Amino acid sequence: MSGHSKWATTKHKKGAKDKARAKVFAKLIRQVEVAAREGGGDINANATLRTMYTKARDASVPLDTIERAIKRGTGELEGVRYEAVTYEGYAPCGVAVIVETLTDNRNRTGAEMRNVFSRNGGSMAEPGSVSWQFERRGILTFDRALDEDSLMETALEAGADDLSDGGEHWVVTCAPSDLLSVKDSMEAQGLTALTFDPSLVPTQLVPITVDDDAKKVLRLMDAIDDLDDVQDVHANFDMPDEILASYEG
Repeated sequence: MSGHSKWATTKHKKGAKDKARAKVFAKLIRQVEVAAREGGGDINANATLRTMYTKARDASVPLDTIERAIKRGTGELEGVRYEAVTYEGYAPCGVAVIVETLTDNRNRTGAEMRNVFSRNGGSMAEPGSVSWQFERRGILTFDRALDEDSLMETALEAGADDLSDGGEHWVVTCAPSDLLSVKDSMEAQGLTALTFDPSLVPTQLVPITVDDDAKKVLRLMDAIDDLDDVQDVHANFDMPDEILASYEG
């Protein structure tokens, strides 16, 4: 499996262990606000806002909090103005990393990013030098106990492109624009996604099989993800499940 899927699984477990609910809320609220500013406050007319609204509600963000974020985005309420900034770099062992942020201070976020890369054995890269190794996809994960053939049939009928084995769960991929329609269609058939995200998926992988190398890569990933302005981190590493399990432990 890709760095996306394995890191996403690790992040979700870490989040559950750390009970990082406030930070998750803050990220989702910021995403809702920016989506409303860029595409308007109507969730039926703004597909990105609808995706972020749904994710926020699924994460139990209070409805009034989401509505205030939308109003800040549309200008009905005053608030900080965030902009999307993407950073590219390399983790140890040549692992490609893309970091998506929403920030109200580009200089501060850039300085924090350079600092966290350098302190953890990584290096920043020029725009475009890493992004060609990824493609934007819609990613949904499902309970591993579900029947593979039945899940595949339902996913394809819903408009998905593929089903793959994510180890602890099934991974369904689709076009980013089809993410919510695939999710809704599968839910109508009684199949509820564990997670759903528009994400960057690596087109080529860097195998990491040595424990010490894995710890270096994951330490950087963790440090980046802990920055307040970071919304998502993508990488193209491929690690054995037992190494990831050891890190999660």
